[in-house]
Amino acid sequence: MGAGHGGALGAVYVPGSSVVHRLAAHVKLVGVLAFALVVVATPVGAGWAWAAYAGFLALVLGAAAVARLTPRRLVRGLAVEIPFVVFALLMPFVARGPRIEVAGLSLSESGLAAGGGLLAKATLSVLAATVLAATTEARELLRGLERLRLPAVLVQILSFMIRYADVVSGELRRMRVARESRGFRPRHLGALKVLGPAAASLFVRSYERGERVHLAMLSRGYTGRLAGDPAAAVAPAQWAVGLSLPLAAAAVLGAGMLVG
Repeated sequence: MGAGHGGALGAVYVPGSSVVHRLAAHVKLVGVLAFALVVVATPVGAGWAWAAYAGFLALVLGAAAVARLTPRRLVRGLAVEIPFVVFALLMPFVARGPRIEVAGLSLSESGLAAGGGLLAKATLSVLAATVLAATTEARELLRGLERLRLPAVLVQILSFMIRYADVVSGELRRMRVARESRGFRPRHLGALKVLGPAAASLFVRSYERGERVHLAMLSRGYTGRLAGDPAAAVAPAQWAVGLSLPLAAAAVLGAGMLVG
């Protein structure tokens, strides 16, 4: 049942003994969420906004340096931001309002500001989430969500997703190898006649496996909650360290508003 912990999802975590690693998971979750809220609250049109973004970036990179995360690990975590990047790049072309010429292209001023602000906010939030994921084991994240009173059903769904994502991806790889061993090559739209039933078969196999696992867990006394020892109380010092990032970001935002 623990097959999913050692695969791709388990590789997100970077082992370490830094101050960031030792923080309780729910403390880090609150800190990252509060930091993201401060970043989102930064007004895009303000003249000091980019100075504030630079300050936020310095804070996140400082936390990453304390956790001893490599630049490569941070850049790899930014892969999930690609849809935001595409949307931000399109905004200067589709937005209305006064336009300016940049490298021979007619771009909207409001689109440039909105796209740049969106890209900056998304990048900062994803970087903070990357630091969280790289310094917290998946199971501890689930316990942190449980301590923050997230509905138990959602916690269990996330738990099973983490456990069995690699099992399902392994099944998908075996099906792909079986198709290719029979000469299948997806080179044209006609391949959808094969890929469609394959996707349906994967869904059925995953559903049946889930039913068997659920019955096995019920027979072993599963009650709908994560097994483990009762959570220990968190010292105030941990909260002080965990909230230092959003508090510092709030100070940067407040200074920008006063100066602006």
